[in-house]
Amino acid sequence: MSLLPAGKLLAFAARGERLCLGVRRAGRWIVCPYGAVLDGVSARDQCARCAQLDRSRSVAADTMADDPRPYGVYLAYFGPGLLKVGITAAERGPARLVEQGAVAYAWLGRGPLMAARRAEALLGSALAVPDRFTKAAKRAARGALPPVPERAAELAQLHRAARELAGWPETLEPVEFACADHSELFGLDRIPGEVAELGGMTAGAEIVGEVLTGVGADVYLRLVGEGDGGGSGDEGGAPHGSGERAGAVGFGGGVGAGASAGAGAGAGVVAVMDARLLSGWVLGAAAGRMTTVPVRAAGRGAGEREGEGARGQEGLF
Repeated sequence: MSLLPAGKLLAFAARGERLCLGVRRAGRWIVCPYGAVLDGVSARDQCARCAQLDRSRSVAADTMADDPRPYGVYLAYFGPGLLKVGITAAERGPARLVEQGAVAYAWLGRGPLMAARRAEALLGSALAVPDRFTKAAKRAARGALPPVPERAAELAQLHRAARELAGWPETLEPVEFACADHSELFGLDRIPGEVAELGGMTAGAEIVGEVLTGVGADVYLRLVGEGDGGGSGDEGGAPHGSGERAGAVGFGGGVGAGASAGAGAGAGVVAVMDARLLSGWVLGAAAGRMTTVPVRAAGRGAGEREGEGARGQEGLF
């Protein structure tokens, strides 16, 4: 996992083919035995057979019900009306919330895995609380967030309603309400009102821009145009260094004027990139001085549900 600080200039290109990352076992990646080639537009970084093997022992797929670790049930806030319920291994702390790009969150309870699952299902059936939102919905909400006290109040209301439900699992220990907000961690004030979207990579495609901030897997870049000093200078380069095949990249912390709907956006345009689309590519320094991947208006073709086509929630628990 690699952190990209605000102000860093990125100038990288995709080389060769995008290959399946394989399967993670015993804390390490095992190379895909099929040498499967992936497309450049999906967040999925595994081929179907490797993904199936991963899910054969997975909390997300309910095929690891004997996991002895304690789990936390959380409520995550992404914007007004966008609150979800989820679970994560207690040992991971808030890492899962950061990975999802949750603007704010609160813990609801802690206990055994199956008790956490029952609480998650109870909120879904009794209060219609979802367990995921689309990427497009979460991105759109970041552009119109209410003040922190209003976010906390919405979380507190749901937390209270959840605690009052009949059928709360006996082995799940309730947690008193406490709101944690990620405004400063994500640098949400650096995201402008109008943000374009970068499409998928293809062999030879280049991205050149200055990092504004990162929210979960989303990286916000101010794109550099011809003559703006971008390219493969000393401050540029691939997120993982020249010549490396990218794995998971993590970040903590309408189309604007001049942007085109195709490749090669104008200078100064702010665009968001899903860093999961880089996984599996060999990344090297850019040869040119401008972004050549497709740039589109926000929300166009962005209906993917969280985790859809990826490894689900593998490794996140």
